[in-house]
Amino acid sequence: MTESTSKPIPADKLVRVTFEPEGRVVEFEFGAMPYEHHGKPMSFLDVAENHDIFLDHACGGVCACTTCHCLIREGFDSLEEADDLEEDYLDRAWGLEAQSRLGCQAKVGTEDLTVEIPKYSLNHAAEAPH
Repeated sequence: MTESTSKPIPADKLVRVTFEPEGRVVEFEFGAMPYEHHGKPMSFLDVAENHDIFLDHACGGVCACTTCHCLIREGFDSLEEADDLEEDYLDRAWGLEAQSRLGCQAKVGTEDLTVEIPKYSLNHAAEAPH
């Protein structure tokens, strides 16, 4: 199932993200999606929230838990590298793989991406640093 907009999206601005295991595909114009303050702008969490896809985020998307742990099955190399804080939390995620990222931190680009939302998560919420 593909969700599309009414006007054509220029090929160089097209973002296509497939969310597994549902197989739900969302397409939108890069930079045109409203920011809903769930994780970083254009993060997997932000995309999921804008398209009514459930991605748990116990800490509110501020990189203070591992509940939005995702597995990037396609397009991993197109993502910016994780920063130190994300890496620290990823080390706590159950089922960690080489292509693991936190949905609130990993931002999409214009390369096609497939992200798997694991059926499990650990809620290790912590207070944000002051």
